Formats: sequence, structure tokens, C-alpha cells
Amino acid sequence: MEFLQEYGLFLAKAATAVIAALIVLSAFAGLLARSRERRPDRLQVKRLNDRFERMEKTVRRAVERRRGRLERLRAWSRRKLGRAHDAPSQAEGSGSADMTQSGDAPPDDGSTTERPRVYVLRFDGDIRASSVESLREEVTAILTMARPDQDRAIVCLESPGGLVPSYGLAAAQLARLREGGLDLTVAVDRVAASGGYMMAAVGHRIVAAPFAVLGSIGVVAQIPNFHRWLSRNDIDVELLTAGEYKRTLTMLGENTDEGRKKFREQLEEAHELFKTFLARYRPQLDLDQVATGEHWYGEQAREMGLADELRTSDDLLLELTREADVFELTYHRPQTLGRRITFAMESVLERVLRNQGPETRM
Repeated sequence: MEFLQEYGLFLAKAATAVIAALIVLSAFAGLLARSRERRPDRLQVKRLNDRFERMEKTVRRAVERRRGRLERLRAWSRRKLGRAHDAPSQAEGSGSADMTQSGDAPPDDGSTTERPRVYVLRFDGDIRASSVESLREEVTAILTMARPDQDRAIVCLESPGGLVPSYGLAAAQLARLREGGLDLTVAVDRVAASGGYMMAAVGHRIVAAPFAVLGSIGVVAQIPNFHRWLSRNDIDVELLTAGEYKRTLTMLGENTDEGRKKFREQLEEAHELFKTFLARYRPQLDLDQVATGEHWYGEQAREMGLADELRTSDDLLLELTREADVFELTYHRPQTLGRRITFAMESVLERVLRNQGPETRM
């Protein structure tokens, strides 16, 4: 009997310790979440030219022989000494204006002697196009500094599509760049389908990798219905609406032919809006041929007018750094723990739905 009393006391102490630990952890998680909410948003800008230059120097040091490296350094020193000898005579003969041209003083902001600027954005889409919250801020940041008809924008896009309103908003954000006077190129390395292709179509030019997936211009919806299972278990579901078509198809109630007909009409309306949008930005497309819900790979997509050029985004950006200053913008918005868990669960659900077949894509 004494043993049982001691054992019960031990269990009570252990339970108290566990509960106290849970309370402390919960309080800590709450404080952490609130601190993240108070943390200000952050816009990060990287100059990609610096990145490629560092890569070039690293490779050069590894592959050049010692003698070749010394010869290159001597040649660089001779060029530098030559410019130093020439600079005084130029300054004496032409004054401060020539000093500005020779690089001794920086040009005024907005001068035509500046190199073109290219702004790079990256969009990785899910069903809800949740990255649009960062995209809208990145686009706004570019428009505060961009020079119309002089600067360019590159959007590296990866998305299999998703909800119509979400991707409609994402496409409208890219349209702001066009309306702001920037030349817009969309680069697709893997997939831009359905709503993802609607975003890509906004660009003046679409660059796709040889095996990137493009197209899937269609609208689809899939709704499970548990009415028969509920009926077998004598479970009734009451659905009350005001308005003839407030609900067309439901998950729990009995669906009617009239409701199915109306739902199909709504899908067709969304499809027509999709095609009208594409006709506005890519009038060269034969919509009767490509707006069938099918998708095509890079080479086929270019032949059908869905893409303009075959190359990877890496090759495109490397080429641009040789002729322009290239900046990549990323907008970071802190997320609470609950929001991160929600996004993780949605991501898992999205993968499960996609594995069921192509008809689950929207």
C-alpha cells in the first residue's frame, strides 16, 4: 500500500512537471509568434553581376597557371599606369567636364551614360498563389525606381496553376510592370501551366527551357460528394439558401442535374475569360488549337506560339550581366508559426491531389 502511495505521488509530480513544461513552451511560442509579427518586413536587393564576377574569379584562379596569372597581372598594371599618365594631360586640356567623362567623377543620376538596369523577380506558385503577397511589394519597389522604356524586368516563373482569383491577381501584378513602361520577359525553367501560363502570357517575351511544360489552358473543378454515404447512415443535411444558384454543387447534399448544368456554365465562363485575357497579351496564339487544356514541352510550345525562345533562365541572366546592371529583388514578410503550419499542410494536400491525376489541376 505504501508503494502505491509513493508511486501515485511520483506520477502526480511527473504530470505537474510535464504540464508546467507545456505551459512554458506555449508561452514561449506565443512570445516568439508575437515578436515575428512585430518584426518589420524586409526588401532584399542583390546585384547579380557581383555574384557572377566572384564565380569567374574563383574559376580563373583554379584553372590559370601561375605564369599566365602573372602575365595577366603585369598587363593590368601596365594599363593602369598608362591611364594614370594620360589623366593629367586630359584634365589640363579640357577641364572638369572631361574629368567626368574619364570616370574621375560619377555621372548625375539618370544620365544616359549609365548602364541599363534589369530587375529580376522569382515566383514559385502553389494552388493559392500565396507568393503574390511578396510579388505585389516587389513590383511596387521596382516601379519606384524604374526608368520607363530604358529598364527591363525578368520574372523567373514556376507554377502549375491554381485558384482563378489568386492567379488573376498575380497576372495583374505583372501587368503593372508592362504598364509602367518596362520591357518584361518571363523565363520558365520547369512549368508554367494554367494560371501559371496566364501569368507568363503578360510578358512581352516568354523564354522557356527545352523541356519546360507550358499550356494547360483550361478550367477544372473536382468536388467529392458524401450524400449516399450519409443517407445509408440515416444522416440528414439541411442546406438553406436565398437565391436560385447560391449553391450549385455541394459535398454533403444531393446534387441535381440543374445544379450540374449551372456549374458547367460557370466553368465555361471562366474559360472564356481566360482565353480573352490571352488574346489581349498574345494575339498570335491560335486559341482554338491551344486552349484545349493540353500542355506542351518547350520545343512544341515554341512552334505553337506559346513560347518565343528556348533557353534557361541561367543563360539569360548571365548574358544580361555583360551588358546591364542586374538586380534581384526579394521581399521577406515574417510569418507566424500557425501560418507556416497552415502553408505546410496545404502543400501536403496539394501534392496528394496532384498525384491523383491531371484532372485535379486548376
